[in-house]
Amino acid sequence: MSETGKKQRVKALQAALAAEHAAVYGYGVVGGRIQEGQRSEARAAYDAHRARRDALAREVRDLGAEPAAASAAYALPFPVPDSAAAVALAAELEDRVAGVYSDLVRAAGGELRGTAAEALREAAVRAVRWRGESVAFPGLAERSGTTSASAAPSA
Repeated sequence: MSETGKKQRVKALQAALAAEHAAVYGYGVVGGRIQEGQRSEARAAYDAHRARRDALAREVRDLGAEPAAASAAYALPFPVPDSAAAVALAAELEDRVAGVYSDLVRAAGGELRGTAAEALREAAVRAVRWRGESVAFPGLAERSGTTSASAAPSA
């Protein structure tokens, strides 16, 4: 892999890692507000994002770079006072993560592209479960009519 290719790969992995950090934080909020009957689904999503986060950090290290650290806190897109808002936040988190993985699918090749596509699919499926409906183009806000385009650390 060329030095330029390595830098681009690290940059793309770091963006996905930042999105996963934000999702892990967000699911901590979701877990604190969601109704009892949905806690196991929230916990499964939290665990899935932690696993993706850890795998991305390992891959960044394997490329000789220092993984981006999580922020101490993240700004939520809206207040989360109750279970209904927690469900909406979970769907938003998945939309944002899907946006980042959509970018990674477009930018990557080989095994990384396949991994990113799988992460995009998983986020889209979780978003549908939380929202109760799907969007035409998961991860592509400009095509689906949603306003969140990426999982910026401000999630």
